[in-house]
Amino acid sequence: MKIHPLITTTEDLADLCERLAKSEFVAVDTEFMRENTYYPLLCLVQVGNEEEAAAIDPLAEGIDLSPLLELLTENEDVLKIFHAGGQDVEIIYNLTGKTPHPIFDTQVAMMAISQSEQIGYANLVESWLGKTIDKGARFTDWSRRPLTDRQIEYAIGDVTYLSTIFPKILKKLIKTGRGMWLNVEMEKLADPANYANDLDQAWRRIRAPSRSAIVLGRLKALAAWRETEAQGKNIPRGRIMRDETLADLASHPPKKQEDLAKVRGLSQAWKENDIGKRLMRVMRDAEPLPSEEMPEKPKRGAPLGKEGALVADLLKLLLKIRAREIDVAARLLTRSDELEALAAGMRNLQVLEGWRYEVFGRDALELVEGRLAFAVENGKLKMTHINEIEQEAAPEPTEPQIAE
Repeated sequence: MKIHPLITTTEDLADLCERLAKSEFVAVDTEFMRENTYYPLLCLVQVGNEEEAAAIDPLAEGIDLSPLLELLTENEDVLKIFHAGGQDVEIIYNLTGKTPHPIFDTQVAMMAISQSEQIGYANLVESWLGKTIDKGARFTDWSRRPLTDRQIEYAIGDVTYLSTIFPKILKKLIKTGRGMWLNVEMEKLADPANYANDLDQAWRRIRAPSRSAIVLGRLKALAAWRETEAQGKNIPRGRIMRDETLADLASHPPKKQEDLAKVRGLSQAWKENDIGKRLMRVMRDAEPLPSEEMPEKPKRGAPLGKEGALVADLLKLLLKIRAREIDVAARLLTRSDELEALAAGMRNLQVLEGWRYEVFGRDALELVEGRLAFAVENGKLKMTHINEIEQEAAPEPTEPQIAE
């Protein structure tokens, strides 16, 4: 495989992307910093296929990333390969308003062909290639220039290894016949809605302090305001105000700006500075949360009564058995909260749809409805349908006796 020198010009980038545009796939990885900024600072992009790979410096003076971004978001003929690519996709979305498509995430794929739950990249490389990655450059400052040869070598390794591993994973995935499982998962990963920062929805990430429409309306207004302030200053939202402080203000708003000095988590300066004035104005103008936006009430107690928690435990046991039987990560099939909802009587669930229903959901539903039981055979726990148990327990029919 040819490894190019660090790309720092638009011309070299365009030449590389022109060649990669003819590939069946391109492996992608990014290095970024987000500790001190609201938006992640993109510091390096690595791309490659089975023939060549390169690192691109987005901080190089005068470089235009358009050829790369066009390849990633506009070219439908090239499959984009990531590993645990959520944050990489987010960065591309922030730059373009679009996501890479079509997309393939090797971490998600591993869940479909093994019981690996969110396998890390180093473990992926070791398990498929038997190589150990030098993690020494992992936590360096990627924004500092010039980059060292060790940093660049480490970064490019992420896509050279991925380019080698992907065809192997794909081959096994095709062999298991589970490719269709992943189509839905990959479309979810590429859905732009996952990365859009809707200010009106920011409050939903915060633990709601109450179910009062007035308090929640204030929480919604405060959360949107914090996002706007953080974006304007390009600093992490927590630098403006922590979630706990924001929730406390929503529940107990100060009457006067001077009282902000008494709020835990705010500095004394807020009692007289401009940001404190803006905060007071937001709390004063907040409207109660509309009824259609009110969060659903959590279910308290299941239709199964006090046995609901035990049924949920049985479902989790069933999930472990099924995941082991078919060698798939349990997390790919469903989550604990979904199993608890199923035990509580809910039926509009992802686990009861599509391939998940065929693989696991049908049995889970039958267990809840009393048509499936556990049994031990040769020291192993297995699932048995109730009608099968009844048939085994029923006495064999005897020939009718004819009186002489």
